[in-house]
Amino acid sequence: MTARGKTTETFINKPALLSILMPVYNEYAFIRECIRRILHVALPENVARELVIVDDGSIDGTREILQELAETYPEIRLFFQDRNQGKGAAIRRAIDEMHGDLAIFQDADLEYDPNDYPAVIRPILEGYADVVYGSRYAASDFRRVLFFKHTLGNRFLTFLSNWFTDLNLTDMETCYKAFRGSVLKSIPIRCNGFGLEPEITAKVAKRNCIVYEVPVNYHGRTYAEGKKIGWKDGFKALYTILKYWLIDDCYDEHYGHNELVSLNASTRYARLISRECRKYLGRNVLEVGAGIGNLSRQLAGERHLTVTDSDPGFLDFLQNLFQGREDVSVEKMMLGNEEDQARIAEKKIDTVVALNMLEYQEDDISALKQLKTLLQNDGRLILQVPQYPGLFVEKDKETGNFRRYDKTELKQKLQDAGFNVEVIRSYNWLGLGVWVFNNMILKRRQFGRIQLKLYDSLIPLMRYLLWLPLPGLSLFVVARKTD
Repeated sequence: MTARGKTTETFINKPALLSILMPVYNEYAFIRECIRRILHVALPENVARELVIVDDGSIDGTREILQELAETYPEIRLFFQDRNQGKGAAIRRAIDEMHGDLAIFQDADLEYDPNDYPAVIRPILEGYADVVYGSRYAASDFRRVLFFKHTLGNRFLTFLSNWFTDLNLTDMETCYKAFRGSVLKSIPIRCNGFGLEPEITAKVAKRNCIVYEVPVNYHGRTYAEGKKIGWKDGFKALYTILKYWLIDDCYDEHYGHNELVSLNASTRYARLISRECRKYLGRNVLEVGAGIGNLSRQLAGERHLTVTDSDPGFLDFLQNLFQGREDVSVEKMMLGNEEDQARIAEKKIDTVVALNMLEYQEDDISALKQLKTLLQNDGRLILQVPQYPGLFVEKDKETGNFRRYDKTELKQKLQDAGFNVEVIRSYNWLGLGVWVFNNMILKRRQFGRIQLKLYDSLIPLMRYLLWLPLPGLSLFVVARKTD
């Protein structure tokens, strides 16, 4: 994503639902007033609200109050955890249950003022931001003066988080974080406790989300008044900052990949393979099966790019990723759907890029012929497919992969489909080593995140050794459409 101009979905003059996500644990003294303020704050025009409350095992009478209020106010959607699991676990449940186009976190006390909602969600509504942080330390109308050492700890953790994420936030630990709904739904939350804040910040940064920050008012409370976070949570936050700097865990399983695609999905790999693709790109490029857009980000610019997928979740993700860009269009396309293909064919495509797609087609020759119909005369098809049938494992079947290829077989199928093969070579020798070690030696069902991080860090080596005739995990193919 780029911070220039409006690049995300704009909700101005469109009906939108704001999901207010509130974890609750033993807030008997404050919960009734807190909910009253949330339900009565004036929201921007066309913005409705739902209050998604997750009671995290309260034992002080809070549950009874919540049940009473939920029966009174239809905006409240109430859920219960069987036992106290922590803020992160409650937020995770709330995200699963939310219906909103955008969302904001809300603590169940009176430290933060719901009257700040319009200011916090405004950059999202106007299409500037994916994520907005409400800062207690930016200039605001007022804030309660409390706990110098606590503030110092917050600023220190924000500094460390900024160091590892390269963001320049003033308040990483703030409660008020607002998100576009599709972004928040696709971020996995692993921490059960207060580590939620640095975890989600690290993942927002690695996702290259557009982040804004606005000042909010703050009415801090003392421990006698019920404040729960303590010095031990500071050490947990430090651990979380380091953990999610080291490992990449930025997408929910729905946006995940099988093992082959995991090895090809890193940003470094996308940069590497995009350099190869650029040598053969025309002016009007179609990417088939764009997924979360790792390669799309690299191919965009200097040409018109049409990115496609058949999965509604991926399409929503791609729409938000490229909103406002005139050089990129997002289209639904399923191979075999005549209406989809006719619509795409009108775009006069001169290059089709289809990486790690062909192996998922039961009739791959038919799929190649359909790709051919999308191309102008003399247009090019750029493929990447998994190599070596002997490396086909049970995990491939589970993820819908029908086959792996050898050069002779793939070349023949391309010729049968009406293509002249110009380039066919092994690619990703590093991934081949990781695949064999993981599947053939360790017999593991999936790659560990540390393993993938190490692989990702070594990818730049491949750039300097591409000229060596080494066996690779994949085949890289360039073929030209024949008459």
